[in-house]
Amino acid sequence: MYYMAKPLLTVRMDQDRLHALDKVADGIDRDRTYVVTQAIDAFLDVQKWQIEYIEEAMREAEAGKFASAAEVESAFARLRGRSRRWKAG
Repeated sequence: MYYMAKPLLTVRMDQDRLHALDKVADGIDRDRTYVVTQAIDAFLDVQKWQIEYIEEAMREAEAGKFASAAEVESAFARLRGRSRRWKAG
């Protein structure tokens, strides 16, 4: 089976981060490349989700879909109530 060569990426990092990376790789019996690739994939997934969420919110805003002042106040009131219960608990 033929595999296309992948581009090389060089990354500089401090010794502590490199040590932590190696520790994770050893713990899951994988190499650095695998761990770094998984971390980059997870980062990209989060960024993609955030961008899509923001773009959807922008479309809603451009269409005039906003919460009313009463809805905003109600949401803040609920959150303030949770905050007080959390502090008291």
